[in-house]
Amino acid sequence: MGWAIALHGGAGDIPRSLSPDRRLPREAALRHCLQLGVSALQSHAHPLDVVELVVCELENHPQFNAGKGSVLTTDGTVEMEACIMDGKTMRCGAVSGLTTVVNAVSVARLVMDKTPHIYLGFQGAEAFAREHGLETVDPSHFITPENIERLKQAKEANRVQQDEKSEVLAANGGSGDSQIGTVGCVAVDRDGNLATATSTGGLVNKMVGRIGDTPVIGAGTYANSYCAVSATGRGEAVIRATVARDVAALMEYKGLSLQEAAAYVVGERVPQGTAGLVAVSASGEVTMPFNTTGMFRACATEDGYTEIGIWPTEQE
Repeated sequence: MGWAIALHGGAGDIPRSLSPDRRLPREAALRHCLQLGVSALQSHAHPLDVVELVVCELENHPQFNAGKGSVLTTDGTVEMEACIMDGKTMRCGAVSGLTTVVNAVSVARLVMDKTPHIYLGFQGAEAFAREHGLETVDPSHFITPENIERLKQAKEANRVQQDEKSEVLAANGGSGDSQIGTVGCVAVDRDGNLATATSTGGLVNKMVGRIGDTPVIGAGTYANSYCAVSATGRGEAVIRATVARDVAALMEYKGLSLQEAAAYVVGERVPQGTAGLVAVSASGEVTMPFNTTGMFRACATEDGYTEIGIWPTEQE
């Protein structure tokens, strides 16, 4: 048994022709965030603190669809959501509809630590964050020129963008990059303590008030004594399949390994092209399956294994 960590920056139809100016910053961010998490685990930080730390850093990176890079609703606004969960105690916290808080995952952590509840949304979550002194900014902080253009293209095509290489952008000569990406992190320490956290801005051109899989315990985010899971993809598909919980259930009730359980859920429980996940087990296993063209992902284990990737490897 040893520590392990995995993180993702979203799954989708990511073209192998993705331009270097879009690919390289994300790979660098994945590498930086992975090292941040590894250093924390090596310093004996609790996995709950590790996943919050890493997801905060991913939220601050404008090229991922969370925090600073969050995509826009049909009204041109940002509505962020996040979730965090501790495997040993199964304590958890979730938030939706945030518009001014810099790090949504830290609000979710406070919901878990400071309230008797699990889930807060919209104005109540915003007020709660302010009461506890979390950093807030004007909503315009989150609205980037790239996401304004993505929303414009989505409206012109009259659809919700769900893929990295969407029909919207192809039809309009765009860059082939609509930022589906939820961000997430899972970690386990040498004692088998597990934790997970996930954060997202949702879908481009989503209805105001729409809630995806990220803050839904058991769908986009879940941890227990067997494993920790953070999912990404089309939220509605992930919710219907209770993706994260199903991985844990297959381990607990069917005796499958982490890799077997995750592969079954991604391969059989959700439609092709809709989902991916990262997961770690209590014994330090790690897996990162996806049924989309690609998934921004990274992992490391105490025995020295490291992987940073976007598209399937030859083994996959």
